[in-house]
Amino acid sequence: MITVTPGMRRLCASVLGMEAIVVGLFTPVAINTQGIDPAVAVTVGLGLAVFCVVVVGLLKHPVAYILGSVIQLLAIASGFMVPTMFFLGSIFAALWITAIFVARRVEGVTSR
Repeated sequence: MITVTPGMRRLCASVLGMEAIVVGLFTPVAINTQGIDPAVAVTVGLGLAVFCVVVVGLLKHPVAYILGSVIQLLAIASGFMVPTMFFLGSIFAALWITAIFVARRVEGVTSR
């Protein structure tokens, strides 16, 4: 079970907030540079951005950190539509993992 700390919530919310902006901007890039159908690009880009915002609201609950990890995998997978997302998704995944572990270390939380 994940012990949720205030610092972990703040750091993870920051990562997901920035990620929501990036995946939201995925939509026009997918349409204009990759020729992706607009309906698909909007569904993937804005859907993932909304998912990020919803998970930010759930960060008080341990399940949100699992959902956040799913977001990271989906962001990386969006690289099949816009190859740059392989890189950006990996960066956000690294930030996500770092946010969890750094906050736990700073706040002195041990695993149970």
